[in-house]
Amino acid sequence: MTLTIHTFLIVCPLLFLAGLVDAIGGGGGLISLPAYLLAGVPVHNAIATNKLSSACGTTLATVRFIRAGLVNWKIAVPTIVCAIAGSSLGANASMATEEGIMEGILFVILPVVAFVVLNPKLFHDNADSDLTVTPKVMLTALLSSFVVGIYDGFYGPGTGTFLIVAFTVFAKLGLRSANAQAKVINLTTNITSLTIFLLNGQVIFLLGIAAALCNMAGNYVGANLALSKGSRITRPVIILVLCLLFLKVLGIL
Repeated sequence: MTLTIHTFLIVCPLLFLAGLVDAIGGGGGLISLPAYLLAGVPVHNAIATNKLSSACGTTLATVRFIRAGLVNWKIAVPTIVCAIAGSSLGANASMATEEGIMEGILFVILPVVAFVVLNPKLFHDNADSDLTVTPKVMLTALLSSFVVGIYDGFYGPGTGTFLIVAFTVFAKLGLRSANAQAKVINLTTNITSLTIFLLNGQVIFLLGIAAALCNMAGNYVGANLALSKGSRITRPVIILVLCLLFLKVLGIL
């Protein structure tokens, strides 16, 4: 597609906002992918380019968790293998799906993902203690990384949330431990699916790099805001962006 100033004026501010929201309350993916679609980027290009920008932010977050010693590598290593397999399947399925069908699927998935991300009752903050790698924890980690990996390769937004819910509800991990393990898996699925989209020439580099810089700037600003303001800002912003996207689909915008 031909990039215009109009494209950057829509994508860059919204990617900054996505980074800010993601840092303080989560759910940035529900803003970043719609941002590309609102700018008129074709759906396959939008998903692929969004992988480029989101991978940068996920890398920074993952490194932070690793340095803090929160990643359990006994779990991380096998889940990386499963995540590569799942996201490869998802990305290839996405590439094989016609654009019109992809758009229909995405507009059905968006509100469902928004409901999960914005529903605090789904999160269980178990006491953070020494993580014991039991068969149940390992099975949960392997299944989650593979199944959610397929979803992330195919689509993406909400991946981290789905993983955290799986780890806290089924494996009984504390939120910090769950978040750390989720980040490693999410980074793996991002890189794997991004590689497949790159090989298929779907990534718009100039737009993706500009969006990545804006997204990281938003993450930086968001990290300095009070955590108590997170839900107050996150909910209305995500809902507003999704409403704008549906108005565009209806031809009103």
